[in-house]
Amino acid sequence: MAESNALPLVVLAENFAKLPGIGMKTAQRLAYFVMSMSDAEAKAFADAIVTAHETVHECKICCNLTDKENCPICSDSRRDTSVICVVEGPKDVTAFERTKEYKGVYHVLHGLISPIDNVMPDSLRIKELLARLKDGNVKEVIMATNPTVEGEATAMYISRILKPLGVKVTRLAFGLPVGAVLEYADEVTLFKALENRNEI
Repeated sequence: MAESNALPLVVLAENFAKLPGIGMKTAQRLAYFVMSMSDAEAKAFADAIVTAHETVHECKICCNLTDKENCPICSDSRRDTSVICVVEGPKDVTAFERTKEYKGVYHVLHGLISPIDNVMPDSLRIKELLARLKDGNVKEVIMATNPTVEGEATAMYISRILKPLGVKVTRLAFGLPVGAVLEYADEVTLFKALENRNEI
């Protein structure tokens, strides 16, 4: 921001710019918007951030974010605890829940293996996942990490650990999205669509 701006306003914009997907121009707009709020609105906004940061933590079972000891999904007796869907982050749980089709439970890794970014297997919630398999109730683990180099590496690493335990390990099917036009699809997407074809 320009040197003509008040220092607290500059600091506020710089903090907004630290958020993912927020560039400096958007950060400046957000800072100016906050300044247009009433004192009560600004305080409520700040309190919401502090309250979320202080009260939200990882679920003791699946490592998803919750403000209770166990998240609502793990506390729901109607969920099928024999199927665990392993995802990278809490946002992925929200995406699956929007489908209203998946009836199993989740396990949130809070990242993907990426040696370049200094994220090693010990940094993820893999030990917690293994602890959930000890009672023998789990029949299938679905690896639902993104189809990136890091996502594939993480899925392969975990599947190698789980296979000797006698648990069925599956991977999400990848291919053409609904409404896609074949001529615009890249080679990898087309290959995955062929590879994951189903009988009709």
